[in-house]
Amino acid sequence: MGIATVNPATGEVIKTFEPLTDSDIEIRLQKAQEAFEQYRKTSFEQRSCWMSETANILEARKEEFGKLMTLEMGKTLKSAIAEVEKCAWVCRFYAENAAQFLADVHTQTDASDSFVRHQPLGIVLAVMPWNFPFWQVFRFAAPGLMAGNVGLLKHASNVPQCALAIEKIFLQAGFPPGVFQTLLIGADKIAPLIADDRIKAATLTGSEPAGASLAAAAGKQIKKVVLELGGSDPFIVMPSADLDAAVSTAVTARMLNNGQSCIAAKRFIVAESIAAEFEKHLVEKYQTLKVGDPMLPDTDIGPLATPTILKDLAHQVQVSIEQGAKVLIGGQPLDQPGNFYPPTILAGIPLDSAIAKEEFFGPVAMLFRAANIEMAIQIANNVPFGLGASAWTNNPLEQEKFINELEAGAVFINGLVKSDPRLPFGGIKRSGFGRELGIHGIQEFVNIKTVWVK
Repeated sequence: MGIATVNPATGEVIKTFEPLTDSDIEIRLQKAQEAFEQYRKTSFEQRSCWMSETANILEARKEEFGKLMTLEMGKTLKSAIAEVEKCAWVCRFYAENAAQFLADVHTQTDASDSFVRHQPLGIVLAVMPWNFPFWQVFRFAAPGLMAGNVGLLKHASNVPQCALAIEKIFLQAGFPPGVFQTLLIGADKIAPLIADDRIKAATLTGSEPAGASLAAAAGKQIKKVVLELGGSDPFIVMPSADLDAAVSTAVTARMLNNGQSCIAAKRFIVAESIAAEFEKHLVEKYQTLKVGDPMLPDTDIGPLATPTILKDLAHQVQVSIEQGAKVLIGGQPLDQPGNFYPPTILAGIPLDSAIAKEEFFGPVAMLFRAANIEMAIQIANNVPFGLGASAWTNNPLEQEKFINELEAGAVFINGLVKSDPRLPFGGIKRSGFGRELGIHGIQEFVNIKTVWVK
């Protein structure tokens, strides 16, 4: 299909787009470079005004942008509107804090004065996914633009209208032309862009293969990259946990974004003594979830974003069954138009099977039982990913053990794993490297320059 809006709830092709030609790309690259030469000289105060206005636009038109997201990738409208609100939050956060985060840091040495100055790098290429089509972009763009960089967005090909809308938002907010541009291009254009001397760095949120490809291309050019890739986050429940709270949060943690989130809880590891009760309540909660039109307010789960994702998820479930998994609920695509897959729970997947270590990108939960905390941590860490982890216990010693021993970029105790503008976000192992958000995120794409004066 190429670059097109295809309604995942119906399969209807809404709008198609012609990819940019090489000459189109060159024009935008040159425009970005020229914009950077002037934009880098703007003050934090001026950038803050523009970024605050960006937040105002997002808040004023959140229903409009929410409907666009739902139309293009199928998340529920209520969650899409919440996503726009979160984008406004990250814009305001960096509008208010960027100057402080990037202020000179003085250190006493043998110089009359010595300090660190943070300066922008230039054009940063952002390769972004379809699952959070506004949030993933703004969590890069807000700190990136506040630092004085300019952005080029290569968005996922199934959310072109979201990509174009975001470019317009920054222009309407007052940012100079060329500071943020959308490139409607295919994946085959990424490596040539990385090779261009005007591109100084890149950031990618997406699949492990996409991240490896970008990192390889950037490595050849010795260019900085930040990668936020896949995850198969554990959700561990110990006997001392508030079981009702854990079960309720487990549903939200798995079904977020129709199950299509890198930080969704995907593997539920439950202490043996409470496993049967946890499973019973989880199945009961799943039975109440409504699958259907994502535009309706009472819908809990909309369609998966593409037919390919639906096919891949159904295949993974079938392989799990063949390897010994028991289906507690769901387990088959819904026989209706659109890319719908029901809430599904798999139990008894062999721990040593390859499928137990894979990421399921949809509303499918895997249940495992652990005899003790050591086994729970072993199961949790026995995957190639290390993005987030949620652990439920009211035992302080167990909490400390989880914090220290879970292999993840974030550990949440008695809570849902989530991104927050105030805290760094990212993973370890094959979930990527580098950080977004917080002070760490804005400092990823700057020259940390040492200055020594005597």
